[in-house]
Amino acid sequence: MSATHNSETKRERRESAREKARITREAEARRRRRNRWALQGGLIVGVLAVLAVIALVITRSLVPAGPGPRNMASDGILLSGDGTTVSAVTTDATPADGSPTPSAAGTTEKPSIVVYLDYMCPFCGQFDTTNAEQLETWVSEGAAELEIHPLGFLDNASLGSKYSTRSANVLACVANYQPDTALDVNTALFAQQPTENTTGLTNDELVTLVEGAGVDDPAVASCITDGEFTEWVTSATERALNDPVPNSDLAAVSATPTVLVNGQQYQGSPTDAAAFAQFVAQVSGGATGTEAP
Repeated sequence: MSATHNSETKRERRESAREKARITREAEARRRRRNRWALQGGLIVGVLAVLAVIALVITRSLVPAGPGPRNMASDGILLSGDGTTVSAVTTDATPADGSPTPSAAGTTEKPSIVVYLDYMCPFCGQFDTTNAEQLETWVSEGAAELEIHPLGFLDNASLGSKYSTRSANVLACVANYQPDTALDVNTALFAQQPTENTTGLTNDELVTLVEGAGVDDPAVASCITDGEFTEWVTSATERALNDPVPNSDLAAVSATPTVLVNGQQYQGSPTDAAAFAQFVAQVSGGATGTEAP
């Protein structure tokens, strides 16, 4: 009787052990399936996330960076004079899916002076400081037209602050909302030009700068702090650096400042006002009133 009881107990223990082993195996199998599903789900989510990022990048690359500012249909602001004052030539904004419209070529009677510049560029600052007074005189008297193209050429020289693009956006904001102050703002930007490899002025400081230059439209301040035309600056800079320069034989802008008089590039010293005046006189036949020595 006792032996039978012991035998049954052992059998029961073996069956119990087998049952526990079966339950353990099934639990382990379920755990592995869950892990496999979780891994596969994670991979799917990861792939979908990567695809979403790629799609976003592609979508953004296909979306035009516009529209541009008003009064800069050529990617620059064209300034002219009536004998006493300087004012901007008005144009519609370039649509988001449109291309810039080059300004008319200059003539010997009224030469066109076109400057591609960067407000972080020290040579641009030298050229403006040296020639600003005579440029304003020529333009205000109606002896020449001046077209300013601001570029984000030296963003890598402002410690990540993208000062070149932000300051170019300043001129675009002024062109869009209060264009007749553009020449004064251009002069002020160079008067307070930061040195290369600094962060440059903050957006709030740029707002103060333009207000000191005569800008009183509050929309300009909002435009500067919001970076309203920064994407347009990037697009216009890419065009300048990659496309043929209108009304000239230049394949593209390769440095700043690039100064053209009736399409001919000035390659003299940026700090020699007499040399620049002589170049303008030679190209225009003395139309500016400054005869070549």
